[in-house]
This record gives sequence, structure tokens and C-alpha cells, in this order.
Amino acid sequence: MKLTVKAALLAMVALTASPALAEIRASASVNSTGTGPVIRPEIYGQFAEHLGTGIDGGIWVGENSSIPNVRGYRRDVVDALKALKVPVVRWPGGCFADIYRWRDGIGPRAQRPVTLNMWWGNTEENNHFGTHEFFDFAELIGAKTYLNVNVGTGTAGEAREWLEYITSPSNSSMAKLRRANGRDKPWKVDYVGIGNEMWGCGANITASDFAPMARQYSTFLNEKGVTLIAGGASGDDYDWTEKVLAGKRGELDAISLHYYTLPTGNWDKKGPAVGFTEADWAATFARTRRLDTYIAEHDKRMDAVDPEQKLGLMVAEWGTWYDATPGTNTAFLQQENTLRDALIAATNFHIFHRHADRVHMANIAQMVNVLQAMILTNGPQMSLTPTYHAFMMYQPFQGATALPLEVSSPEFRAGADSVPAVDVTAARDKAGAVHVGLVNVDPDENATLELDLGAFRGRRIEGLVLTASKMDAQNRLGARPEVTPVRFNGASWSGGKLRVRMPAKSLVRLTLR
Repeated sequence: MKLTVKAALLAMVALTASPALAEIRASASVNSTGTGPVIRPEIYGQFAEHLGTGIDGGIWVGENSSIPNVRGYRRDVVDALKALKVPVVRWPGGCFADIYRWRDGIGPRAQRPVTLNMWWGNTEENNHFGTHEFFDFAELIGAKTYLNVNVGTGTAGEAREWLEYITSPSNSSMAKLRRANGRDKPWKVDYVGIGNEMWGCGANITASDFAPMARQYSTFLNEKGVTLIAGGASGDDYDWTEKVLAGKRGELDAISLHYYTLPTGNWDKKGPAVGFTEADWAATFARTRRLDTYIAEHDKRMDAVDPEQKLGLMVAEWGTWYDATPGTNTAFLQQENTLRDALIAATNFHIFHRHADRVHMANIAQMVNVLQAMILTNGPQMSLTPTYHAFMMYQPFQGATALPLEVSSPEFRAGADSVPAVDVTAARDKAGAVHVGLVNVDPDENATLELDLGAFRGRRIEGLVLTASKMDAQNRLGARPEVTPVRFNGASWSGGKLRVRMPAKSLVRLTLR
């Protein structure tokens, strides 16, 4: 990872801020010998929908594009995603999944029909990125596949044929059609989502309406090695979870949950992505932390039918949602991505770690150019967002065992909201190293954390820090990035405890070996 001199100087300046500023004092106790749930790599999953330039122009440009590509996939994007070790990708939506006819996206590209995307601006879809392109893309970046089938305007029969087309090694008509279209060997489907937001764009139906539909689809999609996910609730709609799971017959393996962080909580005016106030900053963190409670409450409802916790709760859509970037098509959901988003991402990682016994997967919305994206592109230009760097910093947590811990922190207050200033997560990997993630959300004050790891002593401390001079610092296309990780040297052992000095508005990841 490239460490810029400017960013390194910024981190040092932040750690030697004016003594006139009060310093946050926090503490945490980690049971370093304890055993918690494994943090599944899929918790760091991604989501790619046919929406704006999320796929066309973002992932796919075609083999004849002047933009350097690998068989039509942007080379710069592919390289960045491979480096990120993306564990799983969800496709084709989203709302788009429930209007998607899979047969429109197979066969010679020049012969594929043009369709309208009614949910995202009624734009024309040329369907050049279809089943073959998605599964080849997943293979290219080394990711598992999460296929969301069409329940809203499709049928269980169509979904069954799609799965057969993709996975069957037989001589059935579907398998022969796949081979005729250029793919002899079947692909692997890891997850199948049955419906998307069935309470909204999926069909605008009730949980009682959807429960038998979920059972019907799961009957015909029940295939060895495929995890079946019923379309779930939004936020705190616990009634949806109760009703859908009450009719479960054994085929379903998981239920989904969607939750977006809006600073204002108002869908008509969500709040700006840049140029926001400290009150906006505090409100964003306060609203994202609600997901902790929502997961816990859905977990209780799931325990009623699944006390052994075999069912997964898949947070299939999460992330920040702001007012669209001025001057862009509002239906394309383009928004700027700042330091705030990186700290929000890490805060959500911590929540998922705390509930790793039930949360088996999460998919940030979205991968490229849409909402809280990893990557932004415009023509030949590409930039890695602060959120991308948060994902990169937390790679060591994939597959590690979450460690029990307790945190004591003062509150950061601004406007009408307050949140704990310091948040902590910890995990032990298979080699015995302990990884610690730290977030200081206070935009003005440094923080000193005293970390008690019991008998554990890491002879070597490795660290990275992500911070910037402004709350809304970002990595603009065509400009020098303002938010990149640099080495962190603010941690040391003292009196048997680890003392960590964090800059204001920062994210720190430590590895102790």
C-alpha cells in the first residue's frame, strides 16, 4: 500500500495537536484468550446493481473500449477489487432484480434486447452485462456469487431454469443453451436471494403475502451447496422477520436485512455528502449505530424459530445515503465519499463483528459509482474512496475469531445527538495474532485508549491510521488523494497494558504478534 508523505505528516500533526484541546480518555478490556464467533469473510461483501454507472462504465466498458480492460472489464477496477479480496458480490439488484429477465442477458451481445430500467431513471439497458459477464467477473476477482432472482415480475419456474442454466453439468436444454453461448463448465452459485425489497419495489406486498412465495421459490431452488436467502425487512420492521420465518419449512437458510444511514432520517432531504456540520456528523454516526439494536432485535425473533442459530441474517444492503451530487442524474445515486464514510464503514464492521454469530454476510451498497462506493470512475479516470481504504485496513478480520470485550468511552455530542467517542473491536486470527480496530469519531479531540489484553503480549505492533485535516476530505477523480492509510506508531506497552494515542476523526487498525 502506498504511503504518501503528505498523509504521514498529517497523521503526525494530528497526534501532536494543540495542548489547549482536551484529550479523550477511554479504556477497553479484551478477553484475548476467549472464544467468540468466527467473523465470516462474507461480512465484507459487495453489491453491484444495474443502476446509473455502477456496472456500465464502472465495471464494464466492453472489449472495444479505449479504456484498458480485461475482456471488457475495466482493468483498473479489476485490479483494485482483487487487491481488496472481495469475498462475495450480490447481483443484479436491488430493485432491478425484480424486473430483470435473465434471458435478456445471454447470447451474442449485439442481439440482446434493449430494455427499460423503470426503477432507476427509466434508462435503456443494453444487457451487455448479463449472466456470463457476471460469473466471469466474479471468477476474475476471486469472489463468491450471490444471485438475486426475480420474484416481483418473474416466476419460480423462470428462477429454476436460470439456476439450471448456470449450474447444471447435464445435457438438459438449459445446460446445452449455456454451452451454446460459450460456457461449457457450470459456474458455482453460492447464494440465492429470493426477492429483494418485497415490501417496496419488489412487489409492495405484506409479509403474510410473501411468506408462502418464499416457501414456493425455495422449494424449486433448493440445490446442494446453495444458501437460500428470503427477502427480509428494512430497519426495525421486526414483524416482517417474524411472519416470514413463522412459515419456514426448512428450505430457507437465511433472511436479509436492509438498512441505510441517512443523516437526517428524511428520505426527501437526506443531507449533504460534503460541506456538512459537526451536528450532521454526529447525527450520521448516531443513526448508523441504530443498526446494532436492529440486528439484536431481529436476532431475538430468529432465536424463537432457530435457537441453535443456524439461520443467517444477511445485511444485504447497508451504507450511507446522501443527497445526490449536484449536477448529476438523481436517479443514478451518485454521491461523494469522504473520511466520514470510512469511519461509518468501520463502525458498521464493529457492529457486524459483535453479532457475528448471527450475521453471516453483509453487502455494502454499492461497489462502484453508486451510494457509498468503493471506487469512483469517470471515463478513463478512477479513484479509490476512503471507504475502500477502510475495507482494505480491515482485511485481517476476515475469518478471524471475534474476541469478547468491554469499552468505556465518553460521549461525543453535537447538535441533538451523542455517540461514544471511541469504539473498539478485536479478533484473533488462525496464526494467533490479535487484530484491533479503533474508531475515534470526535472530529476535534485526540483520544488516548488504555487497552487491557490480559496475559497477551504482542512483541511486535503493526499499525495503520486513516485520518485527514477535514471531516469531508475525499479522494477526487484526477486529484491527489486526501484520505489514504499511513503507518501508525502511536501504540506502546505501558504497565502491562497497550496505550494507544489516536488522532481526532480517525480509524486505526493494530496487529499484535
